[in-house]
Amino acid sequence: MTDINRRNLLKNVGYGVAGVGALNLVGCGATQVLDKVAGNAGPTKAEWDANVARIRNRIKLPSIPNREFLLTDFGGQGDGQFDNTQAFRDAIAASKKMGGGKVIVPAGHFMTGPIHLESNTELHISEGATVAFFSEPERYKPYVFTRWEGMELMGYSPLIYAFKKTNIAITGKGTLEGGGANDKWWPWKGKWKKSDWEISEVENQKHTRDALGVMVEKGTPVAERVFENNYLRPPFIQPYLCTNVLIEDVTVKNSPFWLLNPVLSNSVTIRGVHCDSYGPNSDGCDPESCKDVLIENCIFDTGDDCIAIKSGRNNDGRRVGVPCQNIVIENCQMKAGHGGVVIGSEISGGVRNLFAQNCEMSSPDLARGIRIKTNSVRGGLLENLYYRDLKIGKVKDAIVVNYYYEEGDGGDFQPELRNINIHNLVVEDAQRAFNIRGFPHNHITGISLKNVNIKSVQKESVLENVSDVSIENVMIAGEPLKAL
Repeated sequence: MTDINRRNLLKNVGYGVAGVGALNLVGCGATQVLDKVAGNAGPTKAEWDANVARIRNRIKLPSIPNREFLLTDFGGQGDGQFDNTQAFRDAIAASKKMGGGKVIVPAGHFMTGPIHLESNTELHISEGATVAFFSEPERYKPYVFTRWEGMELMGYSPLIYAFKKTNIAITGKGTLEGGGANDKWWPWKGKWKKSDWEISEVENQKHTRDALGVMVEKGTPVAERVFENNYLRPPFIQPYLCTNVLIEDVTVKNSPFWLLNPVLSNSVTIRGVHCDSYGPNSDGCDPESCKDVLIENCIFDTGDDCIAIKSGRNNDGRRVGVPCQNIVIENCQMKAGHGGVVIGSEISGGVRNLFAQNCEMSSPDLARGIRIKTNSVRGGLLENLYYRDLKIGKVKDAIVVNYYYEEGDGGDFQPELRNINIHNLVVEDAQRAFNIRGFPHNHITGISLKNVNIKSVQKESVLENVSDVSIENVMIAGEPLKAL
């Protein structure tokens, strides 16, 4: 991409040529959703239900015209070898020209490079269909405006990408195969316990991530954040600055990096999706700086966090300044992963109004159930976080709130937590009930625990600098908990 094209793109994003300044994004400003911020005892059931209903009612499904564009009519071939990249481009272009419609992938095995969606278009993966993505990095150029771990850059195109589009959908009972493997994409993590692939000291993501981090702290314009030797793996599905997004029913496997990653998008529905990827950084669903998000009836079996709510990393998160807010997570199943329902660590823009309910988590490989991770380099205001009616089978740590994640207390941006409610939680077997670590000068406060039963524990909890906790009917290994 030429410098002129990069500058024009950045102007269209709304950041200006330098890539700095406030984001002017309709629908993603701060909005007070809650009737009120509950007291330390937590909300009533009626208050809780009303606020969940209010968020759900705000979310709009995409409106897709009733037209069909069959991929094979545009030269597509599902033999597992043919390159369908141009066929997808032509089918999506035909949909755009007609004002939108449904691009249908029939049964078969369709190899392709990146797919870029247009407004008013649905990509439908039929039952029996697999859309498999080539793993050669050069196919994911020219670079696009993207985020990587909460930092903006001109980077590899996500496998499925939409930029500033309205009414987009990815649906169907078929499979999306990302091509990540121990010898493809995943070795860019660098040293990784599950891979015996030999890789040099600079041919890994840390080399590029560190350089990008320096640019972020210096305020380097996004147009100049371009790497000839780029080892930052692309996310699988990334709607960026989009409105009315639906991802439904598909199975998403073996992602190079994060699986579902809507960024700065408004009115997002993710339901019935099966995320199955054990690679490094294989987060299942990471909404970043989004507003009005519903995640329901999904299965997460991942090599990293199942769901992680994010809002930008360090100076980039503060510069853009858009929290992730108004999120409902319900009726989901979390299997393997670093965490079940997670906030952070790229959370510098803050998060507010999260409701996670009626979910089940369990696996010998599930490290944490409820997890909040930040530090004084990330910072961020985290408020109005509600968890209820959760069942956890086997887990290492049931509840984790950690201010010492990665850099710890090494910065000038203290995290702030307000109004954290965990009600009606049952845990069958945890190595530890709690791992909660605040700073000596910045205690973790404002937590309400109500009707919590952690039936079996093997280790003592870790509790550092915790205060102002409301406890009602909390049982740990058969004994009532009086205080933290």
